[in-house]
Amino acid sequence: MHAAQGDRVVIRGKTVEAPDRHGEIVEVRGLDGEPPYLVRFSEGHESILFPGTDFMVEHIEPR
Repeated sequence: MHAAQGDRVVIRGKTVEAPDRHGEIVEVRGLDGEPPYLVRFSEGHESILFPGTDFMVEHIEPR
């Protein structure tokens, strides 16, 4: 998986009642866009993540 700073992430809820989590990649700590990623979630929490099967990256095009 490759990502860049500023890309958006979505982590799908694992159950019907669990909402999806949305965030932004603040820092890519792996080489060449590889994990781990420092992600800031919409509620303001930051976490270092290694993506799983429920993790999607929405690439943001440079302006």
